[in-house]
Parts: sequence; structure tokens; C-alpha cells
Amino acid sequence: MKDLLEPFLYPQNLLLYGLLLACLLYRKKGLWLLWGFYYLVGNTYIANHARLWYQQGISSVTAPASLYVVLGCGGSATQLPACARARIQQLNAEVAQPGPVAVLITTRYCQPYLDYLQQQLPAVVADCFDAGDNTYQEFASLAPRLAQQRQIRFITSDFHSWRVSRLIAEYQLDASIGAASSQTLRPVNCSLNCFFTVNLSNLDFYSKLTAEFSSYAVYKLGGRKLTGV
Repeated sequence: MKDLLEPFLYPQNLLLYGLLLACLLYRKKGLWLLWGFYYLVGNTYIANHARLWYQQGISSVTAPASLYVVLGCGGSATQLPACARARIQQLNAEVAQPGPVAVLITTRYCQPYLDYLQQQLPAVVADCFDAGDNTYQEFASLAPRLAQQRQIRFITSDFHSWRVSRLIAEYQLDASIGAASSQTLRPVNCSLNCFFTVNLSNLDFYSKLTAEFSSYAVYKLGGRKLTGV
């Protein structure tokens, strides 16, 4: 009973009910629009369905690859970010053959990536280079190297996979995607109260989804100069 009732007392839900009360008292269209937006974006039941829809759109069957490309995700000369660890762990989970594995990494700070990769896959044959400051620059730098390559497997984060899939198609690469799982796309636990509450973690999911689609839209609608490609 505690788990069922407690979420109704969270601040974000008190705000939801306060907005609903204001809508009923003042009957203003603007308030109803504000309440509807807040509910639809934060409601867990709706967000979980959106997560499932996105995951189905980026799902890719694990297949043997002649080259694995691990897209970088920042870091420093001494620190390896969590997203990079997740991507290298995803690579480790996908590699089945016992022999040497060809891996290409795109990042400015190679050493932490290479050190962790060596721990996970000792037999790896790795190359690493700075391909640019964003995904579009990375693909522009990678395209000449990968033009004749077959069975490429890009390793990236799940919320980043949609944009990568669009660029694979644009550059006509023979490639698939291995998506490293992140907290962003993991379904939020939902019980009977999920229809009547909101969860702030859903805002992170929608913000990343919006950033993903908006970034690619800017790139396609004449913003290539902004990306440096």
C-alpha cells in the first residue's frame, strides 16, 4: 500500500494535481494545455511506450563483423566516461570469435579507451584517431576509410543509435548498429498509480529524444556548416 500511495505525495505530482485544480477552478484553455503537456511528457505509462517504440526502431540483430567502430563520447586524457565503458562492454558482449578483433575508435583522448579495451579484449587489434567534435564530423572522417569495408558494426549508445542509423544510410555503408544500453531507455517501474502520476526521469528521456531528432533536422535542413562538415 505504501508503494501505491507514496508517489501521489511527490512534489512533481502535487504540482500535477495543483495544475488540475487550477484548470477546474479557472477553466482557461492555456492552463489545460499546460496541464496536458506536463502530464503527457511526465506520465510513465506513455513514456514507457515511447521507449519501446524507439527501441524497436533501432533494434539490430547481432551479426559477425569484419570491423567494429566504437564511436567516442568524450572524456579526458586520464578519465574514461561511463558511456564509453558501456560501449566497450557492449563490444565485448558481441564479439564471439576467439581470434584478433579489428576495432576502430573515434575520440580525441585515445589512451583511456585503448587501456580499457585491452582489459576487456586482450586480442584486439585497435586503431584510434580524433575524427571530429560531433557525429557528423566523425562520419565525414570515417567515410573514406570505410568506403570499401564490408560488415561494419558501429557501437554506440542506445539513445544515439537513431542518428547513427540515418548517417549509415546516407553514406551507404554496409553496416549495422550495436546499441549499448543506458538508463535513458530502461523502462521505469510502473504500477496502478502510473496512470495518475508523473515521473521526472521521463523528462530526461524526452530531452535526449528531442536533441537526437533536432540535431539531425538541423544537419539536413542546411545546417551542415554549423556542424563543421
